[in-house]
Amino acid sequence: MNPLRAKELAEQLLAGDKRATARLITHVENREPNVEQALTKIYPHTGNAHLVGITGPPGAGKSTMTDKLIRLARAAGKKVGVVCVDPSSPFSGGAILGDRIRMQEHAADSEVFIRSIGTRGGQGGLSRSTQEVAMLLDASGYDLVILETAGVGQTELGILEVAHTIMVVLVPESGDDIQMMKAGILEIADILTVNKCDRQGADHVVKELRAMLELVDGKQAWKIPVLKTSAERGEGIKEVFTMMGEHREFLKNSGQIAQKRLHFAKTAILHIVRDVAALSVEDRLRSAKGLALLEEVSRRKIDPFTAAEKLFR
Repeated sequence: MNPLRAKELAEQLLAGDKRATARLITHVENREPNVEQALTKIYPHTGNAHLVGITGPPGAGKSTMTDKLIRLARAAGKKVGVVCVDPSSPFSGGAILGDRIRMQEHAADSEVFIRSIGTRGGQGGLSRSTQEVAMLLDASGYDLVILETAGVGQTELGILEVAHTIMVVLVPESGDDIQMMKAGILEIADILTVNKCDRQGADHVVKELRAMLELVDGKQAWKIPVLKTSAERGEGIKEVFTMMGEHREFLKNSGQIAQKRLHFAKTAILHIVRDVAALSVEDRLRSAKGLALLEEVSRRKIDPFTAAEKLFR
């Protein structure tokens, strides 16, 4: 992509053009040349959307929950963007679950944008480009941006680098895993939901979670709610939607929104620096000196740590 095209797409995105938004997301995912120029142009127009991360184990009902939240947000007059981060195809690198199929009824709504992207090696249930895609939707004027993770269990901490409000979706069958998940849940959750609450054991899980939270509630300004839901039946979703709004107000009134923005800025810069450093090192490893260094490491004449220091020097 040439620089002029990058700026043109950025201008079209800022004007609310969905096609330009979709194209720029593709360019970002593919890490195409000059895409940074588009991101640079749109960045001053970000910071308005409420970014909500929905995470939890596979099969917890995250996509159904997202679908129902879209309906409520649209009924409230909000423009909604959704990023569904799916496990990548090992062949194409693209998303393979296709959450857009599950939310097909929203496809004709001009005020809803849904995109599935692959993790492409990203850790913590997120794609490396998730933060940038959220940035594009934010600049395009979406009031609410929902980020649904790939659902890789306890390694969902990557959502902390992107979302203002994090909802962890569990199911009654999660009961046996709660002891192991305690630290992770308390670290990332702003809202806890026990979905599929019509199943046996739901009340026990809710009770255990609430008891667990009572131990730390006195130390936290935000009291993490534990909500029972059945996304399939539409039960408890209004309460979840209301709680999302309340958490956003809490962040604004407490000043924590500024802290989160600082954290997002830090992680964005670190990711960029790591990417640039990795590409630079890869280039050096392809040179004659780099290949000679690889040979020395492979023959155990030098260790990888010393080799890495030499490459950076």
